[in-house]
Amino acid sequence: MTASDLHIPVMRDEVLAVLEPVDGQVYLDGTFGAGGYSRAILDAADCTVWACDQDPDAIARGQEMAREYDGRLTLLHGRFGDLPHLLDTAGAPALDGAVFDLGVSSPQLDNAARGFSFRGDGPLDMRMAQEGPTAADIVNDFDERELAGLIRRLGEERHARRVAHAIVMARETAPITRTLQLAQIIRDVMPRASDGIDPATRTFMALRIHVNDELGELDRGLVAAEQLLQPGGRLVVVSFHSLEDRRVKNFLRIRSDEAPRASRHAPEAPQQRAPSFTLLHRRGLAPGEAETCANPRARSARMRAARRTAAPAWPMEDAA
Repeated sequence: MTASDLHIPVMRDEVLAVLEPVDGQVYLDGTFGAGGYSRAILDAADCTVWACDQDPDAIARGQEMAREYDGRLTLLHGRFGDLPHLLDTAGAPALDGAVFDLGVSSPQLDNAARGFSFRGDGPLDMRMAQEGPTAADIVNDFDERELAGLIRRLGEERHARRVAHAIVMARETAPITRTLQLAQIIRDVMPRASDGIDPATRTFMALRIHVNDELGELDRGLVAAEQLLQPGGRLVVVSFHSLEDRRVKNFLRIRSDEAPRASRHAPEAPQQRAPSFTLLHRRGLAPGEAETCANPRARSARMRAARRTAAPAWPMEDAA
């Protein structure tokens, strides 16, 4: 039995309710991970799924699943920003639906050797694509001011200056290269949260987002979905923290028919573009109580969804 057989993705039923898979249609799983969404879509209809992931381990794990679905699942190795090129090169048709499950996948989080988690000791890596600078490079090379800014901006950590100072002091003795080493440095200078969340959580999140340029990739992925979805196609995004959710919300709101429009009385009203999306929910949806009880990782999830209109995709410079 493969990992994807065991993996139930967050808000699976809500995602399927929006996508409404139909026989013969084409869908994109933009974050294949353990294959949970791809499997759910393929089991719901006799359709085709194109699945993308920047992590080569995810693509390797998915090969058995691709064989199981006998030509209905195609795996593509690459990032969000490469989606138009990847799908065009592979000969994929226009999409009827797309789902993005943001952040770290369960296999990445559960493998201590990848360095995403402080639940077990591992190298301070955090690279989804397994290339480029690691989290250890950032922790040991950034100056205190840069570290504090990164942790505050991407981790929304109000004690960022305290954490950055502790890191800089600790690395004067020895380089910081292990996940539990960094986590303990943070715990030693941080108060224990009343909600039970580990004090190292926000700093680890900030480093992971920076190492993988997750917000930039999200922006490029949303633009790619706008370009690739045909009229009536549906976009579903599941995010796990406020920075991601806010970006998705703003992108869809600006491009929807619910965005605020300039007054016709304004002396220099900006050019108005036809809405490229219609919002399917006015607010982000949260998982139900039963799911959060069964899977604590789901508690921070928010899902947003929209339907593609027939209007042209907006120019790149209008990206949120």
